[in-house]
Amino acid sequence: MEQLPKNLLPDEASPEWLNKGDNAWQLTAATLVGLQSIPGLVILYGSMVKKKWAINAAFMAFYAFAMVIVCWVGWGFRMSFGDKLVAFLGKPAVALDEKFLLGQAFLGYFPTATMVLFQGVFACITLILIAGALLGRMNFRAWILFVPLWLTCSYTIAAFSIWCPDGWLAKLGVIDFAGGYVIHVSSGAGLLWMGWSGFNGGAPFAVSADASLAVLNTHVCTATSLLTWLLLDYFFFGKPSVIGAVQGMITGLVCITPAAGWAAILMGIISGSVPWYTMMVLHNKLKLLRLVDDPMALIHTHALTGTLGGILTGFFAVPKLCRLFYMVPDWEKYIGLAYGLQNGRTSAGFKQMGIQVAGLAFVICLNISTTSLICWLIRAIVPLRMTDEELQIGDEVVHGEEAFALFGDGMRFQNSKNNSIYDADEFSYATSRSLGDVQMV
Repeated sequence: MEQLPKNLLPDEASPEWLNKGDNAWQLTAATLVGLQSIPGLVILYGSMVKKKWAINAAFMAFYAFAMVIVCWVGWGFRMSFGDKLVAFLGKPAVALDEKFLLGQAFLGYFPTATMVLFQGVFACITLILIAGALLGRMNFRAWILFVPLWLTCSYTIAAFSIWCPDGWLAKLGVIDFAGGYVIHVSSGAGLLWMGWSGFNGGAPFAVSADASLAVLNTHVCTATSLLTWLLLDYFFFGKPSVIGAVQGMITGLVCITPAAGWAAILMGIISGSVPWYTMMVLHNKLKLLRLVDDPMALIHTHALTGTLGGILTGFFAVPKLCRLFYMVPDWEKYIGLAYGLQNGRTSAGFKQMGIQVAGLAFVICLNISTTSLICWLIRAIVPLRMTDEELQIGDEVVHGEEAFALFGDGMRFQNSKNNSIYDADEFSYATSRSLGDVQMV
């Protein structure tokens, strides 16, 4: 038998507390959540925006993913899940410490390194979801500054308050299974749907019955929401819409995220109908909503739907299932209003609803205040919004590139920044030769 290096003894590589199954699932779940962003949301954004913004949409997402990962290991993780500094924030510290990363995570039977990765991709997708409301609007230089500032000043506070065991809302008993408040209220296709299995299925931090329920209920709610949206489109407009189907899918995923519980079909019907009404009917009637410049309709699909999910969680919560996730014996917490009315615990049910609303109000107020201050600060340094020329022309002015240019009109594209010219026919020929005469379509 080959002898292991002295610095990697068997008990150090596989300590007694390590559950290899849990660790494997958590790393898989983290990868699935990462795929939701890169390439999931990149593809979704690029396919839904105008051609002139395809590069900008992809670039905003790629940059955000990279910047968040660096900030997360630099200080973000410990501000979100580290030692308490105040009731709503942890002490900033570097996570890239060997002893820290190889130790057991604060929840689960796997290394802290796995937890850092899992929570890191959650932070990444939050910023990329925010990008969806700013595509083709925000100055890219402003976005470069916005990402680390918002992660530091807003996301970490919400994450610590709700998800960290020492957070004040966590101690109060707010239920946010996998980020309905922290991610979707804060932020405002197929890869996105399947990747959500890691989103909700990884939240229990174990290969458990709770994880199985979460994954199943996620898909049930999403399918119900999608079908509800399609039926409403067909009934009121006469034609089912693929974009409508995508929106119904997203609202189902977002709504079930705080709960991932038994009422999946009911939550799917609500998430497929209420946001449909606000987006397709109410948006055109209310002047205030018409003033909102939101190209991906995140105010409906994420902010509103995340709010619905959090409130419905307080209504449908079943104490037994909540205790499986939170691993506490407290019978006075996590009692949904429907359960309370049915079992003579009405006051406890109303209390849980109040806690859910309090958590919602905290996240909304936090993000309105911090985001406004961050934007005010950035505006003092660089313009927040693109210039009129950039808004008119798009990627070619902003990035010196144009999506699908090699195969577009005229078959030629000139880079406006370095005056280089590429010919689609020559590029195809040269590339096919260099790849061993593999023909490019």
